Amino acid sequence: MGEEITLTEISGTVEKITYLNSANSYTVATVVTKDENITVVGILPFLNEGDTAVFTGNYTFHPTYGQQFKAVEFKRIIPKNQADILKYLSAGAIKGIGPATARRILEKFGERSLEIIENNPEELANLRGISLEKARNIGAEYAKQFGIREIMLMLSKYGVGADRCLNIYRRFGQKSTEIIKSNPYTLCERGIDFPFETAEELALEFGFEKDSELRVSAGIEYVLTRNLSNGHTCLPRNKFVSVCSNLLECNESTVEICCDRLIDCFRIASKTIGKTEYLALPEYFSAEQYIAARLLSIKDNIDNTVKVHELEIENVENRLNIKFESLQKQAIFEAFENGILVLTGGPGTGKTTTLNAIIKLFESRDLKIELAAPTGRASKRMTELCGREAKTIHRLLEVEWGENDKRSFARNERNPLDCDVIIVDEASMIDALLFADLLKALKSSTRIIIVGDSDQLPSIGAGNILGDILSADVFPAIRLKKVFRQALKSKIVTNAHAIIDGETPDFSDKNSDCFFLHREDKYSAVNTVLELVSERLPSAYGIDPLTQIQILCPTKLMDTGTVNINNLMQEKLNPRKGNEPQLSFKGFYLRVGDKVMQIKNNYDLQYKKDNGEYGSGIFNGDVGFVTDIDIRGGIIKVRYDDKVATYFSEDMSQLELAYAITVHKSQGSEYDYVIIPLLDVPYKLKYRNLLYTAVTRAKKMLILVGDEAVWTAMAKNDRKTLRYTLLTEFIKEKSEYAFY
Repeated sequence: MGEEITLTEISGTVEKITYLNSANSYTVATVVTKDENITVVGILPFLNEGDTAVFTGNYTFHPTYGQQFKAVEFKRIIPKNQADILKYLSAGAIKGIGPATARRILEKFGERSLEIIENNPEELANLRGISLEKARNIGAEYAKQFGIREIMLMLSKYGVGADRCLNIYRRFGQKSTEIIKSNPYTLCERGIDFPFETAEELALEFGFEKDSELRVSAGIEYVLTRNLSNGHTCLPRNKFVSVCSNLLECNESTVEICCDRLIDCFRIASKTIGKTEYLALPEYFSAEQYIAARLLSIKDNIDNTVKVHELEIENVENRLNIKFESLQKQAIFEAFENGILVLTGGPGTGKTTTLNAIIKLFESRDLKIELAAPTGRASKRMTELCGREAKTIHRLLEVEWGENDKRSFARNERNPLDCDVIIVDEASMIDALLFADLLKALKSSTRIIIVGDSDQLPSIGAGNILGDILSADVFPAIRLKKVFRQALKSKIVTNAHAIIDGETPDFSDKNSDCFFLHREDKYSAVNTVLELVSERLPSAYGIDPLTQIQILCPTKLMDTGTVNINNLMQEKLNPRKGNEPQLSFKGFYLRVGDKVMQIKNNYDLQYKKDNGEYGSGIFNGDVGFVTDIDIRGGIIKVRYDDKVATYFSEDMSQLELAYAITVHKSQGSEYDYVIIPLLDVPYKLKYRNLLYTAVTRAKKMLILVGDEAVWTAMAKNDRKTLRYTLLTEFIKEKSEYAFY
């Protein structure tokens, strides 16, 4: 792979299948061409030894296995003459046919052999040794192999890859093409991961009308699914119908009728609150319903005979040489007296100190405690602050990935976690589905302490767990407000609290850890950011611009967004030198030394630790540095702390430059020096929670660059990110849920 991926074709006969992953059909095969033997790798469903095929892809170089051909698709060539048919059948390509049976079939049917197997397999029963049942099984096996080929031929012109075609075949079987032609919107069912836009192209080809009920029903589910990325677990029906009508260019009455029918057949769920009806996808509706019922059950049934006494708290104070304020003490008492406690508060209010005291007191009773957080960065920070191991929720629940990256957990109702107390930090980052899975893995006697900052941004995934639980006002919740004297020395802390109170931040103290640099235009603002990172801060404080400074932007777009600043920052800190290798990808270059971020959980990505151990799993938000680029093989290596991960071409879409990252991506992390450009911020992002989240990421120094009017407007705008959810309502009405 050079700077651009070029595809080529090779053709040959499969001599040997050396590896096959039955879950996703990832295959390693030796293919004999007219010139050489080539190792072909890729997702190659139903490829068999003896197959003659054309493979499309590119040559790569594997560090262990050498040159390979990475196929992105293939087309099986059906044998034409009797010699090739005999070779094909004798190779065992079709289950139930060996060399002897293959010869008998050829002797009987000649060049019509494959046609008979495909269309009239019962005729095989006329041959000695083949029963009618076996003949039908042979026909079914052949149809299975060529069914995927039909799908690939139908969908390849729409850019649908072999892996997705395999997924479709597994869902619909031998009638896949027939089903697609009768209703292409069937492909949009959840679990197939098929774009609605592509289904629309197919429907246009097949002559579907715009007001077709099949089309409108699929569009309804598509709009609900698309809005999950905006954090909504449900949508108000009145607004939803209007949006669907505009998107699908059909009458609102048609949308209304389809909504009712989808509700009747349980493809979407409905909940009326007051005079407003809300529509939701069933899995999110059930998740929020389950969360409410499970929390209420724990609250009502926990063993409240475990008490903590004032003298014990005094002993902890003496050991830690501190004095708890009243709300901290109340939090400690509540943790023992209730099955559920929500502990929230801003920076400097003593959340960590309170948490450590609770942990010590639980440990003194020999209770088993687990610490968890939603991301790797957050769990690492929790480990450092609490002095004991914290795990990601996924790791704690022992995540397993099945076909099509479907998530499941080894820890669940049938195999619960063995702990008496679980403390979950950064709860504002947890989405509804993950929190439901966590609760399913807890014993009914397990206490839950939910910790977070309710003023920060909500989770990237759908739901508003921390905010909804607090809004319900049903469970004990302590919000620590007092900022301790030591924390008051930091202008970062005091300005963060000023922002939450809707007050204008104070940058007047030139000797503090918090600065504002006024810039009137985008060009000068961006240049100032570049100078601060590359020259001024490293020169003044002797710090590493790559590891100790982080630029946080409200948005990816605009001149002061991450895309533009990353490209400019790369040229400042890591310009190309001579003919050093670089890869062009997604509109930017990757070079050795670049700071990059993984933007998707990848539990299969391999890495090697410095101690020689191998493992897998690089997660959304992990930041590392490119250490090696292999142009020929299209391979890069990225160092994350004490491990180096290897990326092949198919994994590179999961990387972005990370000199600058969005505020949303910074959640759960802290950085020594933070620089925030605030000038051309889109109106929809000018709100308090976003500014507060950005400011609270800084530990040693915070620098804002731009226009005072922007951060003043953001501080005064208390409009929280609007999220439609049902959890608060479910909790309030104490809904009952059937546990399973």
